[in-house]
Amino acid sequence: MKIITLFITLLFYLNTGFAQETVLRKHRLTDQITERISVLKSDKSTRQGIYQAVTEKNIAVASGSFDNDKKVGVWHFYDPQGRLLQNYDYTKKTLLFEAPEDTTSSLRYFVDKALTDSDRTTKPVKAGGRYFGYLPYLKVFKLPNELMGISRTASYAVIELLVSPGGRLADFKVHLFSGLNYHRVFAMSTDMPNEEDKIFIPATVNGDPIGCRIMIRCLIDNEGGLEFN
Repeated sequence: MKIITLFITLLFYLNTGFAQETVLRKHRLTDQITERISVLKSDKSTRQGIYQAVTEKNIAVASGSFDNDKKVGVWHFYDPQGRLLQNYDYTKKTLLFEAPEDTTSSLRYFVDKALTDSDRTTKPVKAGGRYFGYLPYLKVFKLPNELMGISRTASYAVIELLVSPGGRLADFKVHLFSGLNYHRVFAMSTDMPNEEDKIFIPATVNGDPIGCRIMIRCLIDNEGGLEFN
């Protein structure tokens, strides 16, 4: 028993000695969300340790850990009111929990197949949950200068994402609606800054993967960016 205790103690000190020093950095992810990121003191571009994304009311919408700039272990994702939306294990690439979705959700799903009452379906799922996981798509759009004067109260946007049966982002559009008749479509690049933003758990029908369109209704903020409705 003494030998085992000494061995565990030695491992503790070895791990402590090899642990890399980190510092905490803050970064504005959106106007409403701030990231708190532990990075290496020797290389502040490498994320290492605890990560949190919090609202202006200090409510966490994402929490987890990085190891050598990679997400590891179980991450937890919430809506801006603090309700749990998803638990995802990045080490095992496994969805552990996905909160039920009701008609109040800003997301809608459409497959190019006529469904019957007996069909068993699952929706596409984004690691990161229905709020934090979709922020990257909202962030990349901004109204062109000639449309900045458009009425915010009479206008809204709809993000359209096509997810392939293989779980890849295949198409990305933003629809702009204003008043009774205005409708303009913006074709967006599917070459997202982060590779993980192109990857989904695909929709299925009767156990078979199928392409699916995700439609996300958004508000337009004063700077011409998008916010969840």
